[in-house]
Amino acid sequence: RKAILAEMGVPYRVVVADIDEKAIRMDTPEALVAALADAKADAIVARMRSDADDADDALLITCDQVVVHEGAIREKPESEAEARAFVRSYGASPATTVGAVLVTDLATGERFGPIVDRCVVHFDPIPDDVVDHLIAEGTCLHCAGGLMVEHPKMTALTRKTEGSTDALMGLSKASVGGLLLRALEKRRRHE
Repeated sequence: RKAILAEMGVPYRVVVADIDEKAIRMDTPEALVAALADAKADAIVARMRSDADDADDALLITCDQVVVHEGAIREKPESEAEARAFVRSYGASPATTVGAVLVTDLATGERFGPIVDRCVVHFDPIPDDVVDHLIAEGTCLHCAGGLMVEHPKMTALTRKTEGSTDALMGLSKASVGGLLLRALEKRRRHE
């Protein structure tokens, strides 16, 4: 996501929401990621309001993503064994990413979005040595569903994608750009 914002030329600072994501449950992946993006915004806004050094005119971008595989919602793997099973399974049937992005104007408290993006990625069968490599690196343990579409070993196995690569990676340029523009236009109208 940092790389996506950098590509867009959006200056940013990372602030971690530090919420219990497992405490928030919804019936659909779309509702879940939207609720998580909203809860992250609530937590960060509360923290920033108590910190006098934070700029109160910033635009806050919060997002969340899950992977849906064969109807089951997958969040970050809880173990290496679970990550291994997740990664292997993507070679058998497609994975769908569902991500939400929300923009909050810290000056007014107004929220824009969320916008939910769905993407589907189809992989060739994933060899055990690729799974072993991803697990050994460990990065996949921190990704929704253990899915790392941008990893060179996974990119080489990608057969087809439906949706943009940036949305697959968790932050759609079109969605975040559109929300930022809406927030800035609203600000300009009220100045």
